[in-house]
Amino acid sequence: MPAGLNLSNVRASFPALSRDQVYLDNAAGSQVLGSVADRVRESLLSPGIKNNGYQAAAEFINASTGEIVFGSSTTQLLHNLSHALFFSPGDEIVLSSLDHESNIAPWLRLAQRQNLTVKWWHPYTNSPTNPKLLPSSLPDLLSPKTRLLCLTHVSNILSTIQDLPSITSTTRVLAPDALVCVDGVAYAPHRQVNVKELGVDFYVFSWYKLFGPRVSQLYASSRARSQLQSLGHFFNPSDTLDEKIGMAGGWCQELIYSLPAVVEYLTPRWEAIVHQEGELQRALLRWLSAKGGVTIYGESSDDTEVRVPTVSFKVEGWGSRELVEAVGKETNGRLKIRWGSYYSVRLAKEVLGLDQEDGVVRVSLVHYNTVEEVESLIKAMEKVLVGGR
Repeated sequence: MPAGLNLSNVRASFPALSRDQVYLDNAAGSQVLGSVADRVRESLLSPGIKNNGYQAAAEFINASTGEIVFGSSTTQLLHNLSHALFFSPGDEIVLSSLDHESNIAPWLRLAQRQNLTVKWWHPYTNSPTNPKLLPSSLPDLLSPKTRLLCLTHVSNILSTIQDLPSITSTTRVLAPDALVCVDGVAYAPHRQVNVKELGVDFYVFSWYKLFGPRVSQLYASSRARSQLQSLGHFFNPSDTLDEKIGMAGGWCQELIYSLPAVVEYLTPRWEAIVHQEGELQRALLRWLSAKGGVTIYGESSDDTEVRVPTVSFKVEGWGSRELVEAVGKETNGRLKIRWGSYYSVRLAKEVLGLDQEDGVVRVSLVHYNTVEEVESLIKAMEKVLVGGR
């Protein structure tokens, strides 16, 4: 068993955690390390300081600096990327109905602009509450005309970890020319990312959900970069990904400078982080599973090999918003959980059959949360459900 986290030291690293507030909505944006804020300040007040954020951010995912680009959001980076790719009329792209809209809308617009054929990768639904993307369904989707396959590493509702190495290796056999684009936003705060081992062509995530500043990062493999046309001025270099779609490094240097603080914090802790998150999701999932009238969406197992600790559910007889607001009232706003479909409207409405506005109740945990905080949420929900409206 891995050594546990020193939670006193961990929580002291996050200034916001000193408040009388329990943050259980981390998938919408985590709390920020104090060392990140320190580096932003240092960058702003120390002219001429060398920015080593590019190197740290690249090495964090086992990439080189020429393979990454920064932007204001995952959505913005994927829209940029979609304008740098050019295919032929009749070429095919495959989209997943489990995805956040940021990894769907840019590609639908690309297909419209370039007269491409869109195929939808609908999940395996042996369990209607736990749909999965299985490599075994790819032979019916992929063809020699497939040019792009887009999917999420982890859904921000379901939290099931997709088997990316199997998906990418199967894609290479069935559609050798296809590029694989993965949204890693909901995965990266919980597990170490190695883009080379995953075998992906594009991988995108957001540092502000990873205990850092509000900046996002996109990776592109060498074969993918060779297919991109530059969005920059014709007279500028266009060798690196930054030069191709980031307009040559013009984005928030002080925020990029702060990224080594996140890397230095996370790198020695990953094993302990996974262990801690396992304890957190175990406490919540076991209570939900034993509670009558509760439907869990995604994996009901607490196994850290198959899921991350973002837990979505509905309670019979309660609207999601209604329950979240009741818990907030019961705790005087101290416990922060969330309701909705979280920009995964197609998943909520078309796959899970939910009201797209009300969606699910979502409790999104990270390693700085404690079992005691989970137990306080359970206690509050018990009081609300017993007391009724």
